[in-house]
Amino acid sequence: MDKKAARQRIEKLKKEIERHRYLYHVLDKQEISAAALDSLKHELYRLEQQFPDLTTADSPTQRIGGAPLSQFKKVRHSRPILSLEDVFSFEELKEWVEKNQKLVQSAYDYYGELKMDGLTVVLTYENGVFVRGATRGDGAMGEDVTQNLKTIESIPLEINSKIQDTSYLPTGEAGKKITNHKSQITKVFEVRGEVVMTKKVFQEINQEQEKLGEAKFANPRNVAAGSIRQLDPKITAKRKLECFAFEIITDIGQKTHDQVHQILKALGFKTNRHNEPCPDLEAVKGYLASWEKERDKLDYQTDGAVVLINDIAVQKKLGSVGKAERWMVAYKFPAEQATTAVLGIKVQVGRTGALTPVAVLQPVRVAGSTVSRATLHNQDEIDRLDLRIGDTVIVQKAGDVIPDIVRTLPALRTGKEKKFKMPSKCPVCHSPVKKLEGEVNYYCSNPKCFAKEKEKIIHFVSRRAFNIDGLGEKIVEQLINEGLISSPADLFKLTEGDLSPLERFGDKSAKNLVAAIVAAKKIELYKFIYALGIRHTGEETAIALANHFGTLEKLRRATLGELDNLPDIGGVMAKSIYEYFQDKASQRLLDELLEAGVKVASVKIAGQGKLAGQTFVLTGTLDSLSRDSAKDKIRR
Repeated sequence: MDKKAARQRIEKLKKEIERHRYLYHVLDKQEISAAALDSLKHELYRLEQQFPDLTTADSPTQRIGGAPLSQFKKVRHSRPILSLEDVFSFEELKEWVEKNQKLVQSAYDYYGELKMDGLTVVLTYENGVFVRGATRGDGAMGEDVTQNLKTIESIPLEINSKIQDTSYLPTGEAGKKITNHKSQITKVFEVRGEVVMTKKVFQEINQEQEKLGEAKFANPRNVAAGSIRQLDPKITAKRKLECFAFEIITDIGQKTHDQVHQILKALGFKTNRHNEPCPDLEAVKGYLASWEKERDKLDYQTDGAVVLINDIAVQKKLGSVGKAERWMVAYKFPAEQATTAVLGIKVQVGRTGALTPVAVLQPVRVAGSTVSRATLHNQDEIDRLDLRIGDTVIVQKAGDVIPDIVRTLPALRTGKEKKFKMPSKCPVCHSPVKKLEGEVNYYCSNPKCFAKEKEKIIHFVSRRAFNIDGLGEKIVEQLINEGLISSPADLFKLTEGDLSPLERFGDKSAKNLVAAIVAAKKIELYKFIYALGIRHTGEETAIALANHFGTLEKLRRATLGELDNLPDIGGVMAKSIYEYFQDKASQRLLDELLEAGVKVASVKIAGQGKLAGQTFVLTGTLDSLSRDSAKDKIRR
């Protein structure tokens, strides 16, 4: 990107980020996810790093937060609450370490803190008594919310007695610091903490909102922030908020950040038990990897961890740059949403001939992996999103789900973006494209389209169908191109001699593939039905058909009326199934499969045992069996 394009992009990013930050921090409203906003900010930060002279004082990277709400008395902080630089990978974390090493050469040890999604507050004690609590505000000045913070039981109202009680003291150096600096603690003593709402309380509040017919809250962070800003402390008290202390602002001689947490705990502050010292960068990596996997088990929401240099003397030497401390950084866990650019739109042809538009994306990390494609489903979805080639979009990926575009950000357009329309000819065989009445999809009109045939066979051999190991997409395409197969039935006629001369094959791999094909000849009826790829007929419909008819022959003879009367089969589905078995080409395929030795076993899947009528959701992995095997066991 040249400087002119960078300047235009930076200006648009600044305006868009500021708009969303104002909505979120000042008005407590949210249009896009925090992960998507972080992605925009990270792009801006990277551009400003590349072109430092384009960084201006009004850039969101130079600001900390929105203006304080006017309903509360303003409070100036004794020390500014600076922001954190975000990093999105371990490689970027190592870059942060290398930059610091150039400034202060030392053998660093670190401290890892989970980054709780809440509201930062400053707690002030005079002579051991809690006298003032303030929000972060704009970093220099916040709002006095003392009465509301007093309702949070995890915030001690006084700390004098705890200094006298030696049972609260940690062993070693930290305990000595409290004893030696007791006079400083009993004068003016300032602590920073994070006010959060647990997931359980958030769920209870939304259930109450639903009962009252009120709108549900978007997320725990918004409720926590709104609760702290309530003019009536009784409302705050009902919200059951928690406050986790994480920093001592007052210098009482603490040497390390680990020591800070020990002192806080000793004085009766609630601290996060999952925070811990990390002796080196490898330990930091382990800490981050562990919580990236386990974060869903926490009582509160978190989007990452704060990594700090543990030695406070080194912290002071490093100081700050701009609005961020050099000695700590926010490591963001892989988000399920991010922003990126649409570089183009390609059209794929599926086994039914349906044309599916797929967005080609500027590669971006989402949910732990880099994605460069996202499904757009159909033309109607593109129109709904008002998506154009060149747009900045929010892309989403949850678990192993195919990436999806959530929305576009039209405010970032330059005027060079292009609208997209489905092609009039198939991108594979160049036959005319047609749109069926009552459907949103476009279809290739050629029944022998190469793309259709290839996708049909790939579906036929897939895990939930015939499950033929070793027949991936490239092998299927190779066999079609070599003229060895033109339909699924041809697979069962292949010999070792057909395969061994081919590229990617040898005697052993040819023998293994033929053995896998032979082993797959015996198949259960519902899997056989699913493998045929009948339009509108997924795995659950295949199970319903197998359970009702029992054998392939009975299903082949079924009338339209019989199919239409089945409780789990709708009219469109019944017509599609009936037409498939009446079609001469389909009948010929079925006969060829049976002649090739395919044995279709009749097995009733849905029983009447203790699990009948229950609903199960399967996610994650099991050591002993696959997810599909687990599904089968539950069904049986």
